[in-house]
Amino acid sequence: MTITKTVLTKTSSAKLPLRLSSQVGAIALAALLASPLAWSHGSVTPQAVDIKDLERLGDEWREENPYRDHPQQELAIDIGARAYNSNCAACHGLEAKSGGIAPDLRELENGAWGDEWFKELVTNGAERNGRVLMPRMSDYVSQEGLWAIRTWLETVSMETTGQ
Repeated sequence: MTITKTVLTKTSSAKLPLRLSSQVGAIALAALLASPLAWSHGSVTPQAVDIKDLERLGDEWREENPYRDHPQQELAIDIGARAYNSNCAACHGLEAKSGGIAPDLRELENGAWGDEWFKELVTNGAERNGRVLMPRMSDYVSQEGLWAIRTWLETVSMETTGQ
């Protein structure tokens, strides 16, 4: 003997076995309980950045973006776009347009002031109440790779695009 439960919708009515109805309810409950995990920073594995053709910058961190107005600026932009998509887009959004998890990097000011802010965050990360909001990216990506990302970010910034 199968017990059925009536489920009404706007367009039709149907009878589902009670066991199926319970399974659907359990799945919905599990999805609801797991949803905060989908909106939080997950474990993002940093990806290698191919910088073989970029001028090496040494161990000492530069104070300003060395690839701005540099003969390799276009190369840095290309490398930076790929590096951003591999390492930053998961939290900061495609094309640096934040979906709400992390700051919208298009709002980062171009020039030295923005460089100072960028360097501070990529070398030190960000933490609040013991929770890592952004890892120290300089532990995973070279100075060249990170300045390439900064170079690309200036091409999509609100300041550059006039937004």
